[in-house]
Amino acid sequence: MDLTVTIGSGTLPNPVGVASGTFGFGEEYGRLIDLSRLGAVYAKALTLEHRPGNDTPRMVETPSGMLNSIGLANPGWERFRVEKAPFLRDMACPAVLNIGGKKESDYLELVEKCEELDCHWGYEINISCPNVKAGGLAFGTDTHQVESLTKKLRPLTKKPLIMKLTPNVTDIGEIAKAAEAGGADAVSAINTLKGMVIDTKKRRPVIPAGTAGLSGAAVRPVGVACVYRIAQCVSLPIIGLGGIFTADHAIQYLLAGASAVQVGTALFVDPRIPLQVLEGIEAYMDANGFTSLKDFHGHF
Repeated sequence: MDLTVTIGSGTLPNPVGVASGTFGFGEEYGRLIDLSRLGAVYAKALTLEHRPGNDTPRMVETPSGMLNSIGLANPGWERFRVEKAPFLRDMACPAVLNIGGKKESDYLELVEKCEELDCHWGYEINISCPNVKAGGLAFGTDTHQVESLTKKLRPLTKKPLIMKLTPNVTDIGEIAKAAEAGGADAVSAINTLKGMVIDTKKRRPVIPAGTAGLSGAAVRPVGVACVYRIAQCVSLPIIGLGGIFTADHAIQYLLAGASAVQVGTALFVDPRIPLQVLEGIEAYMDANGFTSLKDFHGHF
């Protein structure tokens, strides 16, 4: 049974990773689960500058999910290089750096700096960040910005380049096409949906920023549909995420066209869930006579 996933110049040992923003830089969970059994750790978002994040409260529970507005809180490049990179370099599974920025040049400079290190397998580019030079419109909502950014990042690295897509668009398939045209090796989908919870006693949003990102089981049908749409539009590998709590949830993504998956919000319930998902995928493949992950595709 072949569980490997090839993306660009790299190969992941299995399809089950952990989503950026839910697993820190890996070290935080290393004493809770066997990291060597993960397909990849998609690390917490990294930016050039240290970011303390948004005002609290940053999270609020919703029916079958949660809203978060962390604000890309992270140590910034200099502290990452000293404090986090050494652990990632020796980690027992591939590390994928999640890169964020306020403008195009931020992404380019940070990837160039990260290329000086030998601590990561590839990059996942967070294009849900607001572009301050475009009136705050998220990079990932405009096809021209997606293609332009991808095209400028491509020559900077030979490592796998994954563009993380936002569902807050009219047609995510068109965004995926732009990433492919720019030279991406893969796309990951979906990032969080935009949502709001209002405190009716205080008559204002619970999250100070107003809107926030909705994740968890509630978004899974949207994520699966987005992956299916993307698969009709591009030939790139797709990494599916959004509301995966069980192997069945991950298998839905794989059947819809994903080559790999990420577990995120479920980690706050039980950090062992990614390994349970992997075991469930293996059992499903064995029961159905699948010999590789490609056998999931093309059933409908």
